[in-house]
Amino acid sequence: QEQLVESGGGLVQPGGSLRLSCAASGSIRSFYAMSWYRQAPGKQRELVATIFESGSTSYADSVQGRFTISRDNAKNTMYLQMSSLKPEDTAVYYCKGQRVGTNYWGQGTQVTVSS
Repeated sequence: QEQLVESGGGLVQPGGSLRLSCAASGSIRSFYAMSWYRQAPGKQRELVATIFESGSTSYADSVQGRFTISRDNAKNTMYLQMSSLKPEDTAVYYCKGQRVGTNYWGQGTQVTVSS
């Protein structure tokens, strides 16, 4: 059973930066896409960014230009570099790996942006 484990969350001041990691128990080369989602209290989970096996990426409008998604196949890890953080970025961040017919989710990591 594939496992995804997020790390790197924490408390940061507005305007600060954080880098989230999503480590897979197996090879991430088998995922045709990997994504970051987030869920704020009382809100639905929303897609933040996706990286495809080709290396192409896509972002939600709310994070475009501030967040960067990447993957390191050698380390079986996906990253989310977050900069210019805002209070509205506060949420639990989840990673997802997609194979044909199956999605794998991590347990989430809390990001809090507050002064």
